[in-house]
Amino acid sequence: MKQLWIDCDPGHDDALAILTAAAHPDEVNILGVSTIGGNQTLDKVTKNAQNVLSFIDARIPLVKGEERPLVKELNTAPEAHGDSGMDGPYFGDNHYPVERGHAVQHMYQSIVSAEDKVVLVGLGPLTNIALLLKSFPEIKEKIDFISIMGGGISHGNVTALAEFNIYVDPEAADIVFNSGIPVVMSGLDVTEQAEITVDEIHSLKNKGKVSHLAYQLLDFYNQSGRQFGFINSPVHDLCAVAYILKPEIFTGSKHDVEVITDDSDARGMTYIDKRRHTKQSGNTYVLTDVNRKDFVALLTEALELLDSRSEG
Repeated sequence: MKQLWIDCDPGHDDALAILTAAAHPDEVNILGVSTIGGNQTLDKVTKNAQNVLSFIDARIPLVKGEERPLVKELNTAPEAHGDSGMDGPYFGDNHYPVERGHAVQHMYQSIVSAEDKVVLVGLGPLTNIALLLKSFPEIKEKIDFISIMGGGISHGNVTALAEFNIYVDPEAADIVFNSGIPVVMSGLDVTEQAEITVDEIHSLKNKGKVSHLAYQLLDFYNQSGRQFGFINSPVHDLCAVAYILKPEIFTGSKHDVEVITDDSDARGMTYIDKRRHTKQSGNTYVLTDVNRKDFVALLTEALELLDSRSEG
């Protein structure tokens, strides 16, 4: 069984990634969930995480991390995710507990206490993970790999060159990519292929409680995505979890990923050396393709598993 720590900024696709991981307790053990300012402010994304975890009656520790990036001010994405950071569903009041203390300390304690190596899952800006690695460099021996959603080799989204999660905190991303820990990168090259169609979204509407929640999330996300030119909905963050559960549905190649951290128009850009003769360690496995049908099946089956548990 893989031991996971999920660092996120929910976010519609973050929510679906959390739900999918939580549906497979025999395959992955979620040690904790931490939040990072990204899609929205830290308080808002933490509330969203509380709502998702409470909705499925989870017993997973939740803790807050950094409010802002290492260097710059926080840029949020209300145009994509709404003012709450996860518009669409209505959640009633809940009192899902948020642990005291900072995420980095909780991550450290959970990882060093785990019997096996831990997989870190980064679904937002990489600030918390970068701080963990800089504050406790000895923790690297306890981390199996880091699976992130972020970046893009061929293009960006928040700018022509930079993807949102990396753009928000490129300094943190640079630390992670150069940490020496193996990284699996689900960038826009693969995540924009990992889409769920409008018909597939509507098929969730009249299923169980959790499938209906996913319908509400995806229906808003689909409508929001139209302004960016999407007809169907890429479920970006789910790729970082889907790779852990079903790596065989992805293909990719190993590269050294570099991040531009200056204040030029390329800030936040991730790139690789595509020359034939390069001196690379290939520390990052860059995902480039996904079997879309298998990807959607993984999501829908996870939702059905959660539906059955909620009915029980």
